[in-house]
Amino acid sequence: MYDQQLSGMDFSAEPLPDSEFENCTFSGCNFSGADLSDLIFEECTFEDCNLSNATLKQTALKSVKFRNCKMLGLDFSVCKTFLLGFEFENCQMSMCSFHQLKIPGTRFHDCRLKDADFVEANLSEAVFDRCDLEGAMFEYTKLQSADFRTALNFNIDPESNPIKKARFSHTGLIGLLRKYDLRVE
Repeated sequence: MYDQQLSGMDFSAEPLPDSEFENCTFSGCNFSGADLSDLIFEECTFEDCNLSNATLKQTALKSVKFRNCKMLGLDFSVCKTFLLGFEFENCQMSMCSFHQLKIPGTRFHDCRLKDADFVEANLSEAVFDRCDLEGAMFEYTKLQSADFRTALNFNIDPESNPIKKARFSHTGLIGLLRKYDLRVE
């Protein structure tokens, strides 16, 4: 399927009509709990969609944009890694997993990433613009040159995460010191 606009459709019970989508826009669609395994999405946009708890086993996401989407509990770590690329804007992404993914330069804007799993991921040069990272897990995560200047509630241990040249605001530095149980006044 190429250059199609799909609006207001419910794919939570019915499978998608095709297995490969290029330059398609999904607007206001429901994918909650849907099995998107082995599907290919290339240069597609998802706007105002609910993708919570969808299955992404071997799903190809190539240059995909997600805007204003509800994406609770997605496991991106089982997606196809070849040409994997996406960006997120104003998305609810609590409990998502990016475990061990190589996704340098990924952009997250105005996203809620509560309890997200970034363990052992490569997020070099990633941008977390105005993102809430409460409870997000960063362990052995490559964060070189990542931008956390406007991120909130993160807890990153500089001893177990490479953060050389990462960017932080003065107020955000407490997120690097939490493990020391300091009282910053």
